Amino acid sequence: MSGIGASPIEGITMVPYGEDFPEIRESIRSICKNYPGAYWRELEDKGEHGEEFVREITEAGYLSALIPEEYGGAGLPLRAGGVIFEEVNASGCTSGDIRAQMYMMKMLVRHGTEAQKKKYLPDISAGKLSYQSFGVTEPTTGSDTLKLKTRAVRDGNHYVVNGQKIWTSRARNSDLMTLLVRTTPADKVEKRTDGLSVLLVDIRESVGKGMTIRPIETMVNHQTNEVFYEDLRVPVENLIGVENKGFRVILDGMNSERILVAHESIGDCRFFINKAVNYAKERVVFGRPIGQNQGIQFPLARCYSNYRSAELIVRTAAALFDEGKPCAEQANMSRLLSSEAAWESGEACMQTHGGFAVAREYDIERKWRSARVQRIAPISTNLILAYIGQHVLGLPKSY
Repeated sequence: MSGIGASPIEGITMVPYGEDFPEIRESIRSICKNYPGAYWRELEDKGEHGEEFVREITEAGYLSALIPEEYGGAGLPLRAGGVIFEEVNASGCTSGDIRAQMYMMKMLVRHGTEAQKKKYLPDISAGKLSYQSFGVTEPTTGSDTLKLKTRAVRDGNHYVVNGQKIWTSRARNSDLMTLLVRTTPADKVEKRTDGLSVLLVDIRESVGKGMTIRPIETMVNHQTNEVFYEDLRVPVENLIGVENKGFRVILDGMNSERILVAHESIGDCRFFINKAVNYAKERVVFGRPIGQNQGIQFPLARCYSNYRSAELIVRTAAALFDEGKPCAEQANMSRLLSSEAAWESGEACMQTHGGFAVAREYDIERKWRSARVQRIAPISTNLILAYIGQHVLGLPKSY
């Protein structure tokens, strides 16, 4: 089957608006067939990283999709990366183990020095380096990024870093980390957005030498951690962008992150809707398929409509980003609408399956948990609404 709605689940094909990157979609579907629900359930049971899945995706060249060709990548647009995530999630797999490398590539490609690109990008493209960790959030500041306290002080040719980050996913499974630090105290800058800098940290050289990683158990298997920094020395040459102007770099990364993660939610919508529709056609109760009942049919029809609507803004956001145009409004809305559509679809899928929905072998509850997390991470719904209210509608600042 082909098209946006093509699925490993037989019985339904959603008519696409116009399928883009069909070769990538078909290839990802083929790879994902090797990783059924049992694989992901076992990883959850053991609390392990999907090494085999990540390796195959990497060897197929998809984790280097956004890296320019001169550094060994495919040089594809952000939309192509989003399509990869969408197909992974629509197939019942999870892109959580591969997502960060995509959006951090854009930060390094757009803001890194030529020396940094030549040093790291070819090895990332070849799968020799994993670049999956993003250190931003702190336990005392949360989403109030401008008040972060992790400090980096210049000492000769190094920055000395002290502080703590939380919700740093995949730090134990990565070689490199993007770290947001404060290089000038908040009370000594003219603008609130000044004084922050972005460092590229080599985790291999840092653990036990100023960096300590502690796992956090969560409701989804995203390999989440808290990371402590105590006199960690990072070479000055690892500064990404301009010192004290790192917030602009991070915003670029956050826009690409929100757009890419929105594609994950679009994939989840397809998974849930396909699963629910096929079951509603086959499940017979009181002498008729349950899909004939409006109590089942109407919620699924609404989910499908909302999924298609969300997909349009996701595509718009990706197109604007790839054209280098302002896209913060669209990136935030794509994250908001796609996460809500995925959650709504997950709820409808749960209701359609009834008691079978909580049976792990159906994989609905696993994907349902992941869809719920999407509404609070990597950014909460309320923060998106606050952004739209203030920066799009021009209403008074609410926080």
